[in-house]
Amino acid sequence: MKQEQIKDFTRRISQCNKGSMIVIIYDIVFAYIEDAKQSYAAGDHEGFKNALRKAQRAVDELIHALNFQYEVSKNLYSLYVFSKETMAKAIVKNSTDELEDVLAVLKDLYEAFMEASKQDHSLPLMQNTQQVYAGMTYGKNDLTETFQVPETSRGFFA
Repeated sequence: MKQEQIKDFTRRISQCNKGSMIVIIYDIVFAYIEDAKQSYAAGDHEGFKNALRKAQRAVDELIHALNFQYEVSKNLYSLYVFSKETMAKAIVKNSTDELEDVLAVLKDLYEAFMEASKQDHSLPLMQNTQQVYAGMTYGKNDLTETFQVPETSRGFFA
């Protein structure tokens, strides 16, 4: 994953609520799978394995977020385990063919969580963080963002 993507995910996580966090984790999984495909195309087997292992760790985070008091969590758990096992097969076989199955399953779930997150109006998970404002000027590929510091201490009182 490129440094710019990491910075973007960090910013999004610092501003997100519970529903948005799941969507961000899905985006991270997709980014690592894309990295794995690029590494495979470049003949970098170690990069391929590392990217898929990171994608598996992100799926682990989705598993840890499940609340098994609800029936749907058991079904999601099965789909997440399938995704992890399929990525493991891709690593062992050194093939990207299996990754399409993973993407097919996860993209459907991603779309469902995107819709659900639109209805989540809870407060951000992280309190006392910098506010991000999108400016009116645009960079080469994206919009310029500014961080506003409402309090200089940001939680550190001395």
